[in-house]
Amino acid sequence: MRRQHKTFQAIEVGDGGDGRWAAHARALWQDMEGLLTEEGRTSEGADRVRALFRAHMPELVPVLERLASQLDRPEAEAFLTHAALRPFSPACTQIGRNGTLLRNYDFPPDQCEGTIVSSCFLRPVIGMQDMLWGLLDGMNDAGLAVSLTWGGRSVYGRGFAILIVVRYLLETCDSVDEAVGRLRSMPVAVPQNLTLVDPAKAVTVFVGPDMSPTPAPDACAANHQHLPVTDEQERAMRTQERLRAIRVAGADVAAMLRPPLYRSVDEQGSRTLYTACYRPVEGDVTYYWPGEFWRQSFGDFTPGSRTVALGLAG
Repeated sequence: MRRQHKTFQAIEVGDGGDGRWAAHARALWQDMEGLLTEEGRTSEGADRVRALFRAHMPELVPVLERLASQLDRPEAEAFLTHAALRPFSPACTQIGRNGTLLRNYDFPPDQCEGTIVSSCFLRPVIGMQDMLWGLLDGMNDAGLAVSLTWGGRSVYGRGFAILIVVRYLLETCDSVDEAVGRLRSMPVAVPQNLTLVDPAKAVTVFVGPDMSPTPAPDACAANHQHLPVTDEQERAMRTQERLRAIRVAGADVAAMLRPPLYRSVDEQGSRTLYTACYRPVEGDVTYYWPGEFWRQSFGDFTPGSRTVALGLAG
């Protein structure tokens, strides 16, 4: 099987005010700015998304302003609200169990930022960053961990990209119950599944622009929600097969590195890019690839880079 390589990097950005975040973001801006919707490029659209951000994420407004001022681009603030971004649909699998959050992230390699970030915008947070300060998954110093996967339905509405929602929950919440409570009033643009873990609880919640947050039957998710999965969707995504497999395997890293949970290239060029195992009570996360791993923690965060081979484990 053809193997592909991808470079992941780990960076520390502090509170975002000392230039480290800005240097990283400026290097990515040319690739990122095309993800802003046409509405977000208008003055009216920019005003709308700033107002939405202020209404639903007031605690992060000073951070948004600090980051946008450093990026120094006309459309930076609208982009960083994540309320005017083109939708994306990662095909992932995740489970929360016994204080552990384990997930595979599946996406085209060239469309994933691949940056592990240690930040202290409002509090210490470590996670896999995408779209400049959103998070695909992460944990905070209170022992809360959150990850996302696409909900499998082609519905789009006004609201936030799920990446900034994960960031917001980790910056402002101490527990699963508190985070689920915040979700009840949070407008989300695309159907998504969030799995949340703290020392006492693990849940998965279905969210979307056309539904209230809905608890899943158990704390795991692939790429469907409460509606039946069509045969065509199952052939393309194998979402039900993956959900059955992870329910049987539990929070087992070895199973995540084997089919059907570990996925080779599909028709859209998506494949498993990394496996993340968060142990938020201990404050550590380990990222896995076939034959390789990279551990990071609040007590020992190591900036650097790793170029890894993507492909099926032997």
